[in-house]
Amino acid sequence: MKRVIVSVMGIWTAALVTAWGVVEPAKEAPAKTAVYPTAILSFKETGAGAHDLGQKVSDVVFATLAANPALFLVDRSELSKTLQEHELNLSGMVAPDQAIKVGKITGAKVLVTGSVIDADKTLYLVAKIIGTETTRVLGATVKGKSSDDIGTLSEELAKQVADTILKQADQLVAKEVKMEDRIAAVKKALGDGKRPSVVVRVVERHVGQATIDPAAETEITLFCKEAGFDVIDPKAGDRKADVTILGEGFSEFGMRHGNLVSVKARVEIKAVDQKTDRILATDRETYVAVDLTEQIAGKTALQNAAAQIAERLLPKLMQKP
Repeated sequence: MKRVIVSVMGIWTAALVTAWGVVEPAKEAPAKTAVYPTAILSFKETGAGAHDLGQKVSDVVFATLAANPALFLVDRSELSKTLQEHELNLSGMVAPDQAIKVGKITGAKVLVTGSVIDADKTLYLVAKIIGTETTRVLGATVKGKSSDDIGTLSEELAKQVADTILKQADQLVAKEVKMEDRIAAVKKALGDGKRPSVVVRVVERHVGQATIDPAAETEITLFCKEAGFDVIDPKAGDRKADVTILGEGFSEFGMRHGNLVSVKARVEIKAVDQKTDRILATDRETYVAVDLTEQIAGKTALQNAAAQIAERLLPKLMQKP
């Protein structure tokens, strides 16, 4: 009996066709699993027995979580450099406004920090799990003796942290807003006033690869069109528009985990009044995206960063000087 395997592009299934023409139903492709960019910060030390344990705990937690396919960890050397540049001291005591700031700078949606506490020969490892978008704080705790192996205790804490992130992600990570809802919010913020004509110019690149088409420029142009602005083709010249929206964007490979790739992008935009050369508004955004290919992840990161900027920047174009 002959059997023929039929491939369907884009779907990892096969149908078995027998000589009688009977076809087995194809299995559905598994749903795409969410991936959460996560930053591991230093752990604070309290008590004489906890001396020099904070860094060890954070290192082991990082190493353990790095093996979890559902988490993308922010590179620790890059994170440390970034925090130093912005003079942020985050050693276990993280305020909500700091969490939001770190999330925007590094692209992390979840921060993990905490404390190592020595109290009467009892060791407590306490982790704070903070959503940078929701500012919600969850916790995980491991208790042991001061004589217990710190590596084993740290691995147990890391497992609790991973379980908390995956099971309660809806409390830590903001739900994705639909495009039509975002456009509706922009229109409401703009009101019924006359929109100025605009021209959008955003130069972008992906570090190490050629840029195929401008994802950030396309996204901002889309928001402008849908929100009722008269959008002038850049080839026609800036002077035909009331406002020029200028910017730069770049994306860069973050890390690879299995079949997935993370890419970090940053977009910086300013809006200039053509008649007066006055800067009407400026904004910037950092975003991390994860996908199967570096090129798609980069474009997605640029697109989302530009969309968040458009939501904040376009209403400012309606404000009178």
